[in-house]
Amino acid sequence: MNRFLIVIGTLCILAGLGWHWLARIPFGRLPGDIHIVRDGFNFHFPIVTCIVLSVVASVLLWFLRR
Repeated sequence: MNRFLIVIGTLCILAGLGWHWLARIPFGRLPGDIHIVRDGFNFHFPIVTCIVLSVVASVLLWFLRR
């Protein structure tokens, strides 16, 4: 558990340091994400982005458990 928390903390620090470059990745704007714009109303639900991030996290955790 300690190693897991250290890895997650390190990844968060690296993501914070590289946010300028990570912002260019099109997560949140993938095909299949729901974006509705109407007068006075703006709704954005990144469903495909959530699925992709979930799969990546699952694979990463699977590798860390081995």
